[in-house]
Amino acid sequence: MKQTNLHVTIAGGGSTYTPGITQAVLNNLDRFPMTKLTLYDIDEERNEDMYLIIQYMLKITGHDDIELLATLDPKEAFTDCDFVFSQIRVGGMEMREKDEKIPLKYGLVGQETCGVGGFSYGLRSIKGLLGVVGYVQQYAPDAWILNYTNPETLIAESIRRAYPDAHMINACDMTISIEETMARNFGYDRKNWICQYYGLNHFGWYTEIYDKSLERDVMPELIDKLKNKPMKIASFNKGDQSWQDAWNKLSKILNLFPDYLPNNYLEYYFFPDIVVDETDPNYTRANMVMDGRLKHTKDMANEIRNNEEGNILDFDFGEHGQYIVDMATSILNDSHERFMLILPNHGSIPNLREDAAVEVPAYVGRKGAEPISMRHNIPDFHKGLMEAQNAAEKLLVDGYFEGSYQKVLQAFTLNQTVPSADKAKLVLDDLIIANRNYWPELH
Repeated sequence: MKQTNLHVTIAGGGSTYTPGITQAVLNNLDRFPMTKLTLYDIDEERNEDMYLIIQYMLKITGHDDIELLATLDPKEAFTDCDFVFSQIRVGGMEMREKDEKIPLKYGLVGQETCGVGGFSYGLRSIKGLLGVVGYVQQYAPDAWILNYTNPETLIAESIRRAYPDAHMINACDMTISIEETMARNFGYDRKNWICQYYGLNHFGWYTEIYDKSLERDVMPELIDKLKNKPMKIASFNKGDQSWQDAWNKLSKILNLFPDYLPNNYLEYYFFPDIVVDETDPNYTRANMVMDGRLKHTKDMANEIRNNEEGNILDFDFGEHGQYIVDMATSILNDSHERFMLILPNHGSIPNLREDAAVEVPAYVGRKGAEPISMRHNIPDFHKGLMEAQNAAEKLLVDGYFEGSYQKVLQAFTLNQTVPSADKAKLVLDDLIIANRNYWPELH
């Protein structure tokens, strides 16, 4: 592996998260010496906007010697690249809005990665990521793919089946977002934490949060704090009120089940009726993002086009960008840093099926990720929830590769946000129509 003159390609280069990743790379050039950055997207307008923003960022930070390219051509994007950071959103916000609003018509959770909306997005994402990984295998087979594209467990399972030898690591920034928000709310430093966690993506629990500076497990005191006082939105989620609702429900979960600290996304599985009742079917989170982060990014690009002066760039994505750059650096330098990753179980959780795609701590080095074993069985309550969710996810991936309507219907029916097979069929048939340009044909 090259140690200098690194070429990084961001798949989904037009994403609003690209500036955060780029800034993290620029902050770490001493240990991750990138000299070329390529933005690859199928949306020409968004990719061009982001090109202007990143070009401006490189200029004002004194890094305009870094070669920058924006392209819609996969051969140009991936040839000879060393790392691919994937953050594609197949169908864009238009399809995310449908993922959220169509289930709500039937009284079901409308969410981008959870419930049947997440399964809808998953069937699109599988096709998109298989395409990206295929291009990388063709044009840069030795490159490492670090994937942020959701829904992560569906992606991990699909890539494992289609490209078992691809150099790919699947990571989600939700756990570090939870940790960073807790640390900021209650006066801790997340960098001092060693966390024990297990689950599926967006479906897991902390069992310990050891603070090296305090030399103790701080999870019990965090649980006590959260039971009595929900967290407030951190700066990287400012302007998005839905996050305050999420933190409120995290406290609600802990008052019911206080033994372990849950991922907040479990609200969709524990309280689907409440979530539906509290959701505006005409204005979902997709609309919030379009009116907030997407509009803000477009405005910045236009300010640069118009040669406006002043402090144009305004980004705060927390640890999102730093996390993926730290992973790349750990691979490059074989430093075996610790991350929360989505990996085949292979005994990490002893009493869960071997081939489940689980989210657990792992060390990352030149040979990839080495999961850390739990060394003990997980409780039946968590095991039962995870087994049902994992079975539904595997059925969905089966349905994708087999073109099986029956398998996808089974997956929708087994999803724990769905109360009946009748509703599963109704929403599936609607989503098939909405996704006719994206899903495989189901028979």
